[in-house]
Amino acid sequence: MIVKHTLPNGVRIVAEKIPHVRSIAFGIWVGTGSERETLQDNGISHFIEHMMFKGTKKRSARQLAEAFDEIGGQVNAFTSKEMTCYYAKVLDQHFTTALDVLSDMFFESVFAEDEIEKEKKVIVEEIRMVEDTPDDMVHDLLSEASLGQHALGYSVLGSVETVESFTRQDLMRYRERSYAPQHVVVALAGNLPDDYLERLEEVFGAYQGEAAIRTNDVPVFTPGLKLKQKATEQTHLCIGLPGLAIKDSRIYTLVLLNNILGGNMSSRLFQEIREERGLAYSVYSYHSAHRDVGIFAIYAGTKHGQEEEVVDCIQHTLTQVKEKGVADTELAKAKEQLKSSLMLGLESTNNRMSRLGRNELLLGKHYTLDEIVESVENISLDHVNELAREIIDSPMSLALISPDAKVPGSFRRN
Repeated sequence: MIVKHTLPNGVRIVAEKIPHVRSIAFGIWVGTGSERETLQDNGISHFIEHMMFKGTKKRSARQLAEAFDEIGGQVNAFTSKEMTCYYAKVLDQHFTTALDVLSDMFFESVFAEDEIEKEKKVIVEEIRMVEDTPDDMVHDLLSEASLGQHALGYSVLGSVETVESFTRQDLMRYRERSYAPQHVVVALAGNLPDDYLERLEEVFGAYQGEAAIRTNDVPVFTPGLKLKQKATEQTHLCIGLPGLAIKDSRIYTLVLLNNILGGNMSSRLFQEIREERGLAYSVYSYHSAHRDVGIFAIYAGTKHGQEEEVVDCIQHTLTQVKEKGVADTELAKAKEQLKSSLMLGLESTNNRMSRLGRNELLLGKHYTLDEIVESVENISLDHVNELAREIIDSPMSLALISPDAKVPGSFRRN
């Protein structure tokens, strides 16, 4: 059973007690990421995430790491386009320690000047690592190509120039503005103690701050091209189509369509491009659902000179689905894959905690597994085919990294 409780200051607590496990996953989620940045401070959300591990008023960076190592726990964090999360997973007997250390990082990090300068170097190396990994970088380029000038298309890491420009004052000002209680969700899953809510109220109840008024424009899928010339061994390309926002009632219909098109090894794109033609080792599709917009993407990495054939195969596969639809057997298989993925995911307290945090931040509500399975079962062939036609009929974006950075002649934007 999922319990939701909102503190007087606006902090939301969502928890799921699972008595038969021996672990607890605990996350502090903040509704800010690169989407809330400007070109001048792009990457600052991610930088703040790094600084939370660099020492508090009573613990050094080393002591923070040792605190979790001593109890055999795991601690980490991530920043995405719409959220930042600090999380830990520990044995249930060590919940007190996890709460103490994670909240110490969250509330009492000192942001020392010398640590800021060191971390700039670390993050610059992280940016360079991505730039040396074109099969990762091309997805960032697709976001830029598909979302125009909107901040949702910005890189989470920022640029070398922005990262090197940050001052302690910049970090503290942004943190004060973005880390207000109204933007924070505390999510937990596992064998929680009976008094977990009282403990959380004691730690988070005194948290104060004013929520900044958010005036960002609503992002709109705007098809474009983003090409990068780089001496790579393969051409890496991503084709983008408008997807669905996370609150769209058809979101699971699109998940099923994705499974059929390129979500697994038996999908149409994998079978046609890799198995039948041997044009790529890696080829797949995926859907990124955000608060107000979505991007349906298809990736392939192929030998230089084969881009034309790969893009032609992708577009031919999409046309077939649009004109002839998907088969009953494909839909039945996709439903079983989705239900299996949902059920297996619930075996992990980390996954359960993550679902609670994400759903609360982006949806503001939670569905039971039975409710989701019922909605999946009610999706018909007509539903899938209608959505496929709507998406495939839309203009396309293209992101490409290759030595010549040329648009394949077979690429048709409309």
